[in-house]
Amino acid sequence: MSKLKKKIDTKIVKSVNKNVRSSTRKLKPLLKSIVGKKVDIAIRNLTFSDKRISKDIKKTISSAIANAENNYQYDIDKLIVKEAYCGKQVVMKRFRARAKGRAAEIMKPYSNLTIILTEQKKQTERHGTKG
Repeated sequence: MSKLKKKIDTKIVKSVNKNVRSSTRKLKPLLKSIVGKKVDIAIRNLTFSDKRISKDIKKTISSAIANAENNYQYDIDKLIVKEAYCGKQVVMKRFRARAKGRAAEIMKPYSNLTIILTEQKKQTERHGTKG
């Protein structure tokens, strides 16, 4: 019964950036830092970040904002980052010549980046007890 009453949240906007030239290990800390924040604050934080990959994350958020504005007519000021996650893609394998005829393997990983935005719901003030 409770599954039937569950309301599906239709106010989500998604943007996916495939083949980002970075490992998931380097992406995750930046993505965790922007989850739950307003979109303009997340973009501001990424603008002043020292990491190279923050430029690609910023582009993906901007794409999601454009999707929300053009496809769903959402108000940009109310958008927040609901989810931000990454997954593994291909790994390019290269070799580097080393001493005595040996070779060292160089891994060049790629990632997929997904940003999900949603409109912020109005905060209802609750007074008094928990009930």
